[in-house]
Amino acid sequence: MHLVPDVAAYLAGRWHIARTVHDLRAGAEGDFRGTADFRPDGPDGTLCHVEEGELTWAGAVHPATRTLRLRPRPDGTAAVTFADGRPFHDLDLRTGRWTAVHPCAADRYDGTFTAVTATCWHLQWRVTGPTKDQLLRSVYRRAD
Repeated sequence: MHLVPDVAAYLAGRWHIARTVHDLRAGAEGDFRGTADFRPDGPDGTLCHVEEGELTWAGAVHPATRTLRLRPRPDGTAAVTFADGRPFHDLDLRTGRWTAVHPCAADRYDGTFTAVTATCWHLQWRVTGPTKDQLLRSVYRRAD
């Protein structure tokens, strides 16, 4: 595990993403390939996190994007919000690992973030509830 004293400094820049998506209820599987850019977004050190790529699902390829914001704190941690400012989760990689929980309507997102090296980190989301039963596993590798 890689200790990260400042999560915003660690994530800043471009990353390649390889993600598997498992719909455990339907027994279906897909994957996402793309990039994640963490770029400055304002004078307070906030980073705009934009993911872009292609999701392959059921034999079809679809463009896929998402945008989040990472608002750093003085202690090296950050608050992650959706693009519209709604809270998503906290992020603290000072020990190299972080778990987060996000309730979304009746579903629950349990995330595990692991800083593997200075140039690689992993993210797993386990989503459970009445509408979803999914496992998403992502590997991020530094591109720049």
